[in-house]
Amino acid sequence: MLTAGEVAGLIAATGWIVLVCVLAMVLVKVARLLTETTKAVSDLNNRLTPLLDDMSVTVNETNRQLVAVEAIARDVKQVSGHAAKLSAVTQTIFTGPLIKVSSLGYGVRRAIEARTPARPRRAPRGTAPRRPR
Repeated sequence: MLTAGEVAGLIAATGWIVLVCVLAMVLVKVARLLTETTKAVSDLNNRLTPLLDDMSVTVNETNRQLVAVEAIARDVKQVSGHAAKLSAVTQTIFTGPLIKVSSLGYGVRRAIEARTPARPRRAPRGTAPRRPR
C-alpha cells in the first residue's frame, strides 16, 4: 500500500501532467492564432500597397482639378467685376440723357398746357356739373 507521501506525490505529478497538457493546448491555439494573424497582416499588406498607390493618384488628380477650378473661379470673379463696371458705365451713359429727355418732355408738355386755353372738363355721368372759376 502507498504511504501518504507517495499518494501526495502521485496527486502532484498528476496535477503537473494536467497542467502541462492544458498549457500545451493553449500554446497550440496561440500558435494557430499567430499563424492566422500573420496571414491576415500579410494579406492586408498585399492589398494596402495598391490601395495607397491608387489613393496617391486620386489625391494628385484632385489637387490638379482644384488648381483648374481655382483658375476658373478667378476668371469668373474677374468677368463679374468687368460686368459690374460695364453696368455702371451703361447706367451712367443712358440714365443721364434719359432723365434729361424726360424732364424736357415734361417741361414742354407743361408749357403747352399753360399756353392752350383751358377746356371745361366734362363731369362724369350722374354728377352735378361743375361751375367754372
